[in-house]
Amino acid sequence: MEILNYAFMQRALIAALIVGVTAPAIGIYLVQRRQALMGDGIGHVALTGVGLGFLLNTSPVWVATAVAIAGSVVMELIRWYGKTRGDLALAMLFYGGMAGGVMLMSLSDAGSNANLGTYLFGSITTVSPQDMTTIYVLAALVLAITIGLRRQLFAVCQDEEFARVTGLPVRLLNLLVAVTAAVTVTVAMRVVGLLLVSALMVIPVAAAQQISRSFAVTFSVAVAIGVAVTLTGTTTSYYVDVPSGATIVLFAIGLFVIFTGLAAPLAKKRARAAAEASKGCTLEVPGDRSATDDVSVAR
Repeated sequence: MEILNYAFMQRALIAALIVGVTAPAIGIYLVQRRQALMGDGIGHVALTGVGLGFLLNTSPVWVATAVAIAGSVVMELIRWYGKTRGDLALAMLFYGGMAGGVMLMSLSDAGSNANLGTYLFGSITTVSPQDMTTIYVLAALVLAITIGLRRQLFAVCQDEEFARVTGLPVRLLNLLVAVTAAVTVTVAMRVVGLLLVSALMVIPVAAAQQISRSFAVTFSVAVAIGVAVTLTGTTTSYYVDVPSGATIVLFAIGLFVIFTGLAAPLAKKRARAAAEASKGCTLEVPGDRSATDDVSVAR
């Protein structure tokens, strides 16, 4: 294939594959916790890290990772202690992160509106070998946590009170989910952009939930969808010359619509199967039953 003859497209496809796996892997826990937009908020905060990286003339990805982790920790603290003012504090954190990133980018010598756009909306064809090293390291960390601790994370995201009763460190695990989400945001920002990364975390999971009822199947299907849309979107963006991030997200939404259409027929099929199974479980009373077998209730 012509697309594989170019080193930058080889890096782009590998990065897309990695992001297609890692984003739904952490996204399933965010959806379970009803924090589907957390990735979007972290993306706003990470933009300050990108601007700071350009201002300090160092790696924007690593600085964005550090700032995003710090922001995710603050978000969790606000969630624990914010109470009624928590939503206002989070809003200020998100908007402040966006404004700080734009300001720092404009103050740096290396920064420009073009650089800002590549991080906001993704520019997968500009992924450098140094970026690939960062992506490998961070992606390995994300997968080690999301797969290695899947039972504990699922228990906490499903029911915090039950997890606390069983002796799990609920707050520590919640913090771990937030930090892992922050790392995933910085892994994916070169592929889909900081403003669209939350979509890649949530939409594949939402699509998988339409046709599956177990956590393991949902996890596997969501990852498969993530890989499919990132690779397809990256290839399409190369041949059609359109932004990779927007293309990937639109493909994900398209699959969600298709899976939603398949959900109703699958539900009817499962209902018929359950009805057929229940017919085979009827209890028949033996014809030779004696009167002494009857159970009477004393009044």
